[in-house]
Amino acid sequence: RFIKLDEVMHCTGLCRSSIYKYMSSDEFLGQFARDRAVAWVESEVHDWMAEKLAMRDKLQQRVYK
Repeated sequence: RFIKLDEVMHCTGLCRSSIYKYMSSDEFLGQFARDRAVAWVESEVHDWMAEKLAMRDKLQQRVYK
């Protein structure tokens, strides 16, 4: 399913400027144009969030060892 920026912001908790900042530094998924609007693939957004959580968990394990 394709989702628009507002839904990406809702899912990730990131504001618009943070999403575009992460995109410009290749830390967030690329968007694609769809009928004069931009969209993201929902499953890719969820995968990105899961990856970030996994990285956080890995870092926390190092700190607490």
